[in-house]
Amino acid sequence: QVQLAESGGGSVRAGGSLRLSCVAPGYIVGRLCMGWFRQAPGQEREVIASIYTNTGSITYTDSVKGRFTISQDNAENTLYLQMNGLKPEDTAMYYCAARYDHTGAYCSALRFDDGFWGRGTQVTVFS
Repeated sequence: QVQLAESGGGSVRAGGSLRLSCVAPGYIVGRLCMGWFRQAPGQEREVIASIYTNTGSITYTDSVKGRFTISQDNAENTLYLQMNGLKPEDTAMYYCAARYDHTGAYCSALRFDDGFWGRGTQVTVFS
């Protein structure tokens, strides 16, 4: 089982910022879709951002567009999620995810089924 390691969560006042990081094992190579999803207690998983490592193509779900930025550092095998303008409704456990994606279709559709992910990092936004 591939393990991704997230960090950077915490508690922040509404309007504040956090940056999440995710380190992927170096042996994960090839055409990958990497991204972030979140899950709040009692709610369904929501995939919020993805990046197709082959082309750098990025997709966001509507709820985070204009506030969150996903990026990657290939040299460090690290994925980032810069979160600005945080709102209380952003409170959730955030997970880094990855899956092999030959065409980028899963990335565009924000799909990580049959992928792998980490243990998550908690983000709490208070008003």
